[in-house]
Amino acid sequence: MADIDPSLSQLASAYHIATEFWDWKGHHVDIPADTLVAALAAIDIDASTPEAVAAALRDCELAPWRRSLPLVVVMEQGRDTRVDVHVAAGSPAEVWVRQENGTTVAVHQVDNDVPDREVDGHWIGRATFLLPGSLDLGYHTLHLRSGVDTQETTLIVTPHFVGLPARLGDSRIWGFMTQLYSLESRGSWGFGDLLDLADLAVWAKTQHGADYILINPLHAAEPVAPIEPSPYLPSSRRYVSPLYIRPEAVHEYGKLSDRRRRRIAEARRALARTLASETAIKRDEVWTAKRKALAEIFAAARRPSRTMAMEAFFAEEGLPLRRWATYCALAEVYGADWHQWDPELQDPASPAVLSFAEQHADQVRFHMWLQWVAESQLSDAQYRAKEIGMKVGIVADLAVGVNKDGAETWMMGDAFGRGVTVGAPPDAYNQAGQDWGQPPWRPDKLEQEAYRPYRAMVRAILRHSGGIRVDHILGLFRLWWVPAGHGPQGGTYIRYNHEAMVGILALEAKRADAVVIGEDLGTVEPWVRDYLRDRGILGTSVLWFEYTDDGQIRRPEDWRQLCMGSVTTHDLPPTAGYLAHDHVALRHSLGLLTESLADEIAKDVAEQGAILHLLEERGDLAKGERDPHAVMLALHRYLTETSSRVLCVALVDAVGERRTQNQPGTEDEYPNWRVPLGDAEGKRLCLEDIYNLPQVAELSRVMNA
Repeated sequence: MADIDPSLSQLASAYHIATEFWDWKGHHVDIPADTLVAALAAIDIDASTPEAVAAALRDCELAPWRRSLPLVVVMEQGRDTRVDVHVAAGSPAEVWVRQENGTTVAVHQVDNDVPDREVDGHWIGRATFLLPGSLDLGYHTLHLRSGVDTQETTLIVTPHFVGLPARLGDSRIWGFMTQLYSLESRGSWGFGDLLDLADLAVWAKTQHGADYILINPLHAAEPVAPIEPSPYLPSSRRYVSPLYIRPEAVHEYGKLSDRRRRRIAEARRALARTLASETAIKRDEVWTAKRKALAEIFAAARRPSRTMAMEAFFAEEGLPLRRWATYCALAEVYGADWHQWDPELQDPASPAVLSFAEQHADQVRFHMWLQWVAESQLSDAQYRAKEIGMKVGIVADLAVGVNKDGAETWMMGDAFGRGVTVGAPPDAYNQAGQDWGQPPWRPDKLEQEAYRPYRAMVRAILRHSGGIRVDHILGLFRLWWVPAGHGPQGGTYIRYNHEAMVGILALEAKRADAVVIGEDLGTVEPWVRDYLRDRGILGTSVLWFEYTDDGQIRRPEDWRQLCMGSVTTHDLPPTAGYLAHDHVALRHSLGLLTESLADEIAKDVAEQGAILHLLEERGDLAKGERDPHAVMLALHRYLTETSSRVLCVALVDAVGERRTQNQPGTEDEYPNWRVPLGDAEGKRLCLEDIYNLPQVAELSRVMNA
């Protein structure tokens, strides 16, 4: 690499920090030295001087020799795996596995030719053992005994292949995708909720034959205003946002006095009056009204069995739930950004925090209760979906990261990189690059924790869903880290242990009998899609983006079988808007184009024209037909001709909506994630309005054909 000390490059590579990459135009890019130094500093590696680099290289090389066992071992079932242990030179070593079910499996030593070496004044030897591929799936313990000393570490055995649940057989399935918050009903509080989700699933299956509903992330947002509108920038991915609770569906609502129920009804009517003239979704107002109603219900008496179930949930969730609830209580007093709190409150384990939790015990318990209620209503939605015959039911969405000022960074601050955020390098759809403002998990800290935070998060999401969509699944392989002050074009890629990250995802999905869909759009290393396919993780194919390597439109018979195919995505306008080039005009108005508007429109016209010509050629679209609704149906007809086992229809396409939900690369310049579901004229639709729309039935007939 030009102008970079080879030792710095070696150090960066040792910590899986990219020193070069290929951009979206196929150009080779060298990462500058200051970016590498900043990325290393984010994981507490000092590379500010040549002497510091040399010392860090020595520490990196000796790190495995200073440990008796690896921090964690992850292996695939069916594949024997070698593991190295370190003991005093000449000392015996005995290794065995205790599986989750309590059984013990002996592990045999195999030869290696690694010589003993001196480490910190002691001679250390390396012994190698072969873990059998016949071990059960699960989270086990690997034990080492050398003389009187014993050590242990976590061993995770993951399935090689996930695929589609066996209950699907060889059939293809399709479903709707929707931003749940945008779909209110006449009974909800100006914000789509979990009861609406259950009703949507019943309608989608019984009236249209859909087998799943893909929704936006339901991750927990801030407990106080201002609430971040993006579901992809949550306060915590581990918990559910209480915004999605329907107060009247909480069991104890029926136990309230008439006076209290009248108060709740009036609060809902007052909220409706406040929102009547609003064109955008107002999370702050919704939560203010809904929180008061939920506090009334929380105060109601519970049946003994309900209390038992609640306490069992609290006990099962343990300290993490209590810390989440403590954060919420603190935020209600001091604001959601914990960086602005008094220093003694910034450590979740400090005496000051423990004292606060004791003094505000009822408030903490209220926020724990909200999680119990939210999980109960989410469970009910999945139960109703499966009860009426959906083969998958609810497909949850997992966001890439969290808000830097939210609960998760307060609860697990050391697990996140310091002075860096996640984003994306420049690409065809955002030519200035992106900085999402999210602090990344540190790969080294995840390994030290045996991936427990990640495991808990995935398990919680799959607890009440039949599938999971992983937004930007490329983040399980590498993430674009943007050091503070460098801008998105001045970042670099950091690699994660994809064998562990994908393996744990596969293990949790296998246990939940769930389908896994990876959003693998954007700049993707070719081998990554092959790896995901071989592990049985579905990819994502969007019709507008499906081209072969030589730039030709991919024929339907050449689409991947293991993928979720769709016409559009939430980062693009609905089909009606896309056909009108709304996305290009919007990016131009926001200054996000590096090419001229005329050139971008011309390029878009040519790309759309090629696809429309193919539709005509195949008989999916009448010659010369350009009515947006007819084209939308033709595009979905083409989708049904592909090899994809899972197809997805955007609810916005079904109802004729034109506005996009999100324009990447913007915050408040466009009302991202605040656009309520509307019809072709932008008139707001509620859930009951869509039940009998003829165009929805027309589209479902195409999908079922």
